[in-house]
Amino acid sequence: MSTLYIVKTQPTPSTEFLIKALGEGKETTRYDLYQEQDYDKLVELIFANEEIISWW
Repeated sequence: MSTLYIVKTQPTPSTEFLIKALGEGKETTRYDLYQEQDYDKLVELIFANEEIISWW
């Protein structure tokens, strides 16, 4: 299962730990919305992945 992580703000160390732990052994893509705001690319990634997780 492919998973997309959308990270809205700079993650704290504990959030980084959770992101890495939950993605272990999975095919994951991370989109840092706080750094990159290419919404066309984001929409493509959303439709290309089976699971979407947003991190605030």
